[in-house]
Amino acid sequence: MCDDTTVPQEEAALSRLGFNRRQFAAAGAASMAAACADARVMDKGSLTEQMVKVATPDGTADAFFVRPARGTFPAVIVWPDIAGLRDAYKEMGRRLAREGYAVLVVNHYYRSSPAPVVASMAEWRTPEGQAKLKPMIAALSPAGTMRDARAFVAWLDKQRSVDTKKGVGTSGYCMGGPFTVRTAYAVPGRVRAAASFHGGGLVTDAADSPHRLLAATKAGYLFAVARNDDAKAPGDKDALRAAAAAAGRPAEIEVYNADHGWCTLDAPVYNEAEANRAWGRMLALFKTL
Repeated sequence: MCDDTTVPQEEAALSRLGFNRRQFAAAGAASMAAACADARVMDKGSLTEQMVKVATPDGTADAFFVRPARGTFPAVIVWPDIAGLRDAYKEMGRRLAREGYAVLVVNHYYRSSPAPVVASMAEWRTPEGQAKLKPMIAALSPAGTMRDARAFVAWLDKQRSVDTKKGVGTSGYCMGGPFTVRTAYAVPGRVRAAASFHGGGLVTDAADSPHRLLAATKAGYLFAVARNDDAKAPGDKDALRAAAAAAGRPAEIEVYNADHGWCTLDAPVYNEAEANRAWGRMLALFKTL
């Protein structure tokens, strides 16, 4: 989880880049906006994208929906990290859509605010970013996440660009990691693949801990673990392996040579080589949809 224990690695990464947090937040937001603008020009005519509204039992969620311009495709729900839906995750959604998926990148903070709440991952670490996000984080609940998951799958299944003969995939980052398991649990008849990247809270003492839900799902899993998360809780990967084996669910569980947040484009610790390796494993998983 992106908590105080991951700060030393982030600070070291920022130092190597020659930034402090405020400088990186400003520079990261500007460079990401430029990169996304370039991508939109490059992809003109190949992708269709828009911000959409999805009715849920708790209100109306905003989300970014991107897919190839023509045809029908398996659907994927993307749960962003603790900083929420922003340009970095829109670009990650576009990248996945280019692989042949109809991608819904959701704002899990919609009960509190439309996206973006903050512009970048670095902004989450500022006092202003923490003041914005902490009350929104506190408003989230496992039950609410599962209500949202059902609503998102139902919405996707009504879209002409979604191939409902295929299963639904889901990916999640940081706090979104366990949301992928809860999505598979909430809609077992539709969700067939779930990928968690540097996910936090996957193994807890709670009765509804994500690792305890695997047996009630029909999905295959990828759990890509950060090395500093593993150092903090080395037993979690073993608990996940044991739970998947007991549930009879296929699961690939690996500790990557990178720190928490390494897959997110605007994270201080973004590691391109390991992020691409994890991305490739996700694509292999999604071929099972």
